[in-house]
Parts: sequence; C-alpha cells; structure tokens
Amino acid sequence: MIIFDFQNRKVVITGAAHGFGRALTVAFAKEGAQVFACDVLGDELAETSELAGGNCTTGTVDVTDRKAVQAFIGSAEEAAGKGAIDILVNNAGGVLGQVGRPLEEIATEDWQAIFDVNVSGAFYCAQAVAPGMKAQGSGRIINISSGAGLGVSLTGIQAYASAKAGQIGLTRQLAHELGTWGITVNNIAPGFVRSNPTTERQWEAMGEERQAQLVDGLKLKRLGSPDDIVHAAMFFASDQAGWITAQVLSVDGGR
Repeated sequence: MIIFDFQNRKVVITGAAHGFGRALTVAFAKEGAQVFACDVLGDELAETSELAGGNCTTGTVDVTDRKAVQAFIGSAEEAAGKGAIDILVNNAGGVLGQVGRPLEEIATEDWQAIFDVNVSGAFYCAQAVAPGMKAQGSGRIINISSGAGLGVSLTGIQAYASAKAGQIGLTRQLAHELGTWGITVNNIAPGFVRSNPTTERQWEAMGEERQAQLVDGLKLKRLGSPDDIVHAAMFFASDQAGWITAQVLSVDGGR
C-alpha cells in the first residue's frame, strides 16, 4: 500500500487559481505540505487558498516574468525557516483564450505568448528552485503538459501542441542535467478533463455528437477528473518514485 507523506515538505504549485492547480494545492496542503501557490488570477487564487486552509501561502505571479518567479521562490524558501523547495509542480499554461485558426492567420505575438507561459514559465520556475534542490541533494520537479504534446491538440492551436511538446523535451533535458543531485524531473500529459472555464467552453463548443465521440474514443469510456491528475503528481512527488525520472505519464483514459 502506498501512503503519501508530505509533512513539512515545501511545495510550489503554479497556475493554482482553478482546475488542476487548485486541486493540487488543496491535496498537497491536506497531506501536510507547506504549499506556496501562485497564479495571475488573484481573486480565484484567494478562493484556492481558502479551500486549502492554513498550510497554503499564495502570491500573484506571472510565470513569464523571470524576476517575479525568482522573488516568489525566494520568499517561499525563506518562509518558516530557510530551506529548499522540495517539490515544484509546473502547472501554469494553457491557450490564453485563443481559439483554433488557420496557420496563415496566426500573429507572432499569439504564437509567442503560448510558448512563454507553457515553456518559458516552466523553465524559469525550475531554474529558480534548482540551486536549493542541488544544495540539499534532492528534489522533485513535475511538469503538467498535455496529450497535445504527444499528438495533436483538440483545440487546433498550433502553438499549444508545439509548446507542450517543447515542455516534454525540457522535462527530459532537465532530468538528464539534474539527476546527479538526486533531483527527479517528470511529466504528466493529461487527456481532456473538464477542469476549468476554458475546458468547459471547449466541451460546450463540441456539441453532443463530438462529446460522445470523444468519450467513446477512450478505452475507459469516461472523462477523467482533476483528482486523476493529482494522484499522478503525488506519486511522482513521493519517496516511492525516487528512481523514476525523465518520464511522461499519459493520464487520459486510454486514448
């Protein structure tokens, strides 16, 4: 029987205002971790903090801003006594309100914005926690990508599929670089989960016929939930996964 014990572990979770990030924040806090959660959406982040209880500290942070990321990580390391971050979950990302359009209509700034939040944000956060993790000789970095990074995106957004594939590549490269210090770096590639306002809009836009096709195309014949992603992240973050690194785990109901 696997029992996850995160008592007194310092955990940073990005994109914590709703969806997977909120579920991760609440779950790690419930298991005794000291959680430092951030997002650009301050009001919704406050709701997450309330749900998580006293083990959660929040900050309004844009992960595409390297200096802001470093400041947030630094304050987390200083909190409740100096010490490294034990676990980083890079969950911030998404499509930033964009919709699928033909290739020739994509503006440079739209393409770059999706790369900035999905890839650069994960890089900046990993860069900020690495010195402390190296000093203590251990750490867990978990990147939340997407099934789009392993195939194609249901949204049709070229930059999203490309950025998530890039984040998977970053996962493998960082695992190669940081393994010497006992730091594992792994990736979770979720399938379609109705977890936040964006996925709800996508679900409604599909219509009943496409919804049925999506579900029927899954081996398990049902959609997953944010808890399915939480369970995978907790495993990667746990002591039981200490000899697992550079892996991509598809949590998608069997596409």
